[in-house]
Amino acid sequence: VHAAAERLRIAMIDPTPEALGQLVADELSYGHSGGRVDTKASFIGDLMNGKSDFVTIVITDQSIQVVDGVAVVRHTLTADTNDSGKPGKVQIKVLGVWQKRGSDWKLLARQAVRPA
Repeated sequence: VHAAAERLRIAMIDPTPEALGQLVADELSYGHSGGRVDTKASFIGDLMNGKSDFVTIVITDQSIQVVDGVAVVRHTLTADTNDSGKPGKVQIKVLGVWQKRGSDWKLLARQAVRPA
């Protein structure tokens, strides 16, 4: 799970449809801290067209709990962004739900919140 989460971090900085498609489930529910929810198609599309553009991503305070083929991953994400060409910074808390599918882990759901 840790390796899959790291591959996703890298793929979000330097996205390709192939890399992202291998890491996220077709049923992906990707919740943003502002309340918007993406599907697999919109998540990958936003990264590919620059609407969502991560210049750097640093993951800290990560914990992983695996129960019966499902992993709950929590961490703090700190990033420099360039969404739609506008530089910014973000720090959010993230809950990711990963599911074991064959020999691969796929991100099934993700929810971000702004720290209190």
